[in-house]
Amino acid sequence: MKIYANRGSSGTYPENTLTAFQAAAALPITGVVINVQLSKDEKIVVIHDEKLERTTNGEGYVKDKTLEELKQLDCGAWFSPEWEGTEIPTLAEVFDIFQDTDHRLNIDLKTNVFPYDQLLDKVIALADKRGLTERLILSSFNHEDIQKVCKETSVESAILTENVMVDVYDYARVIGTNRIHMNLPTAFRKTATDALRKGAIVYVYINNNLQYAEDLQQIGIHGLITNYPELLLSKNP
Repeated sequence: MKIYANRGSSGTYPENTLTAFQAAAALPITGVVINVQLSKDEKIVVIHDEKLERTTNGEGYVKDKTLEELKQLDCGAWFSPEWEGTEIPTLAEVFDIFQDTDHRLNIDLKTNVFPYDQLLDKVIALADKRGLTERLILSSFNHEDIQKVCKETSVESAILTENVMVDVYDYARVIGTNRIHMNLPTAFRKTATDALRKGAIVYVYINNNLQYAEDLQQIGIHGLITNYPELLLSKNP
């Protein structure tokens, strides 16, 4: 099974930081998941939550801060005092890490709460400039954005799903993709096995639940998205 490091090696290092991505880049895994949003001055920044409180010492929304203001925040101390002073990275800085590797770059567009109308185009433009477009996978819980990717570009894309959906493969085909990234409980439901039978490419974000990896492999899941890629490698050499 293919392995993607979720937000870098985020079980071992603070998520979505250059350190976490450097650790993932050193591993013989398929790819990495990178969460992106836009700052107030429309710079692409790498952070998961729309609000700053969980992973930084800041307050409020990412979208309301300029890049300069976001760069002044600490996004490592919450994880461990060892990482105090760590900055929120830009997507360009993360691309620097993977520029000369062969990892796939799964960009998770965090547009399901705030639409960030320019985010999709900015991500593709940056990837084009860096020569990384063919290594991209664009995913989102905002399926309108994924439908736009399918209609207007040749970039590979995936719908993210959280709840059990009836006929999820048929739904994905309406959007325009055959790639589905779903959560762990859903992967054991009939909707997932039906999708696999119909030809879907199914990845499961298992995060910390590595004990299910073997079961997922047995039912035909193509890949896993995990916070602990190092540990999963040892189970899936």
